[in-house]
Amino acid sequence: MAGEKPSVEHCKGINGLDKVVLREARGSSAEVYLFGGHVTSWKNEHGEELLFVSSKAIFKPPKAIRGGIPICFPQFSSHGNLEQHGFARNKFWSIDTNPPQLPSNSLIKTFVDLILKPTDDDIKIWPHSEVRVEGLETLDYLDNLKERERFTEQGDAITFESEVDKIYLSTPTKIAIIDHEKKRTFVLRKDGLPDAVVWNPWDRKAKAMPDFGDDDYKHMLSVEAAAIEKPIILKPGEEWKGRIELSAVPSSYCSGQLDPQKVLQG
Repeated sequence: MAGEKPSVEHCKGINGLDKVVLREARGSSAEVYLFGGHVTSWKNEHGEELLFVSSKAIFKPPKAIRGGIPICFPQFSSHGNLEQHGFARNKFWSIDTNPPQLPSNSLIKTFVDLILKPTDDDIKIWPHSEVRVEGLETLDYLDNLKERERFTEQGDAITFESEVDKIYLSTPTKIAIIDHEKKRTFVLRKDGLPDAVVWNPWDRKAKAMPDFGDDDYKHMLSVEAAAIEKPIILKPGEEWKGRIELSAVPSSYCSGQLDPQKVLQG
């Protein structure tokens, strides 16, 4: 129809922030601010607003918009080591000009694809992990960063996005450290040492250590077999033996059960 507004409109919003307004033929609409990829409005065909946005919301970066539908990533609230609700809601998103193809039944819908592109500064601080540790999942650990408070590991593997200093208790005799970048796996086998320490100082502590390079944390991971929770006490005439075996194998060997012969050959 002549004079009808486009179904997707890229325009300016509050305080000159870029936003995208989506309009459906029957009258419903939505608006998304590129700051935070934040949905701030959703109206039905009668023009009724269905989302809450605070009347005192501050549309001024880097303060996140209060209300609507924010993107809380990669953590919710303070349940992690990043800023409140993560970084995604405080960054400027851009419109993806080459989005993945939608199903055929989506052609009648109005949509916009947003993408979050990292800057050079972002790459330095955003979570990344080329290394993961398997064999310690679901175990209890003492967190040295929280006065040795006891927790239970929740992930299906341990990845690294910030400083880690944990003592895992009653660990298995085999722990795998998988290096995705170099496509290899270190296999730690141990006897007589029930616990394991996992440590990486990350950037802030690395810079504070006089005998540790500022970027060394990117190239190392400490996984140590230990006996910590229950100290080993020997009576006169008793002996104790501890053993650690470290092998390096191609990561392809580490899918499923490890073949001991292949580990030894590695």
